[in-house]
Amino acid sequence: MQHAAHTADDHHLAHHAQGHAHHVPAGASWTVAAQATLHCLTGCAIGEVLGMVIGTWLGWGNGPTMVTAVLLAFLFGYSLTLRGILRAGVGLAAAVRVALAADTLSIAVMELIDNGVIAVWPEAMAARLDEALFWGSLAVSLVLAFLATTPVNKWMIGRGKGHAVVHRYHH
Repeated sequence: MQHAAHTADDHHLAHHAQGHAHHVPAGASWTVAAQATLHCLTGCAIGEVLGMVIGTWLGWGNGPTMVTAVLLAFLFGYSLTLRGILRAGVGLAAAVRVALAADTLSIAVMELIDNGVIAVWPEAMAARLDEALFWGSLAVSLVLAFLATTPVNKWMIGRGKGHAVVHRYHH
């Protein structure tokens, strides 16, 4: 009996994840968009900081360090969304589809801005963990990524995409 409930819910979520939402919002407020972006930023920041610390600590070059940071940002970003959806009782396969639909564009924009800022900031990629430049450039890049990604999330949520797909599971 319990399995049937999960299956129906999985089907419903998969249906929404494919963009066939029955209740598409007329628009999204900046507050809702900022909350969705903050959620995304949390996972991205954990992965980004961890990747940069690992790469810098191990003395890796810029390429491997950035790739590690981006991969970890996606991993942690998706994981935070999955955690909430799975806690709501949704099956794993449907939860993964919803997380991918909800977060991919948001994380991609955030990572593009964040890593772009770090890449063009003079000496930021060469900074050591004990230098203010390492932490300062990382903090500024994450703030700029948040500011650039919030309008993207507002646009997506207003069309029933992105975090609108999982909004009811965040409560």
